[in-house]
Amino acid sequence: MRQLVSIRVIGIFCSHTEREKQNCAVRTERFCSNLQLDWEGLKGNPGAPGSSGLPGLPGQDGSKGDRGPDGLPGPPGVPGVRGEPGPRGLDGRPGGEKLMGMLVVRHSQSYNIPQCPRGMKKMWDGYSLLYIEGNEKSHNQDLGFAGSCMQRFSTMPFLFCDFNSVCNYASRNDKSYWLSTNAPLPMMPVGDSVIQEYISRCVVCETPANVIAVHSQSLSIPECPRGWNSLWIGYSFAMHTAAGAEGGGQSLSSPGSCLEDFRATPFIECNGARGTCHYFANKFSFWLTTIDDEEQFERPASVTLKANDLRTKVSRCNVCVKSTTVT
Repeated sequence: MRQLVSIRVIGIFCSHTEREKQNCAVRTERFCSNLQLDWEGLKGNPGAPGSSGLPGLPGQDGSKGDRGPDGLPGPPGVPGVRGEPGPRGLDGRPGGEKLMGMLVVRHSQSYNIPQCPRGMKKMWDGYSLLYIEGNEKSHNQDLGFAGSCMQRFSTMPFLFCDFNSVCNYASRNDKSYWLSTNAPLPMMPVGDSVIQEYISRCVVCETPANVIAVHSQSLSIPECPRGWNSLWIGYSFAMHTAAGAEGGGQSLSSPGSCLEDFRATPFIECNGARGTCHYFANKFSFWLTTIDDEEQFERPASVTLKANDLRTKVSRCNVCVKSTTVT
């Protein structure tokens, strides 16, 4: 866009003489210096880039920036040199034995509920079932197994069913047999709540290791094998019979074969239909006997024991649990 130009002119006249020419030049210079222009032309094109200037001086350090994101994990380093052993730490608290789900049953042969041995967990308590008899046949319970400790008592703990899909309860002369207590022998069958005085109590315990019974076949109490600990000692109970020559026995490796108390009549018979219990003359108990070394292959000598002499020919036993202590 064109704009007006304002020019103030001062007249200058120069002659042709040398001196005048010099004066004219001075006046001309003054004239140009007094000339005032007010002019704005069109915007020209950008000029060509200039050459690079000299590097400037280093600037001052800037402020600390924000923390950047974490980098990718680096490759594993070379294993270091094994360090020196550290100081001994403080002693820890005593640890409990780890239970392995194995069970053992303890029978008190009394009205009192027995306690589990130390380090074992109680599962349940109940009544000591020896065996049952139905249809003139018996089914034995190993006293070392949990099935011999019934949580509830009944003179008839089972019923029977036939092929007509009919079941009957307490309608026949079936029987149940239970370990008994040291209560005085009754003159007549007992019933109802009085029966409690004659039924042994039991407890099922979870053990940290296997449990076995060891029999000495002598009057001395046997020692547990090396690496085993004693739980209780007793007398070597082997077998029993009752009505109709029916009965059963105990595995001699089972804790059920080692009863803590000896009695000539260690169990009582209960009649299911009548709901009563009694000691009958046709019941027999069988115990391991003592055998001296020099009598092992000789003919056994017949002997009858009475009253206070009963225990003089009964083998002793020890119930042992495998030690879990690390040595």
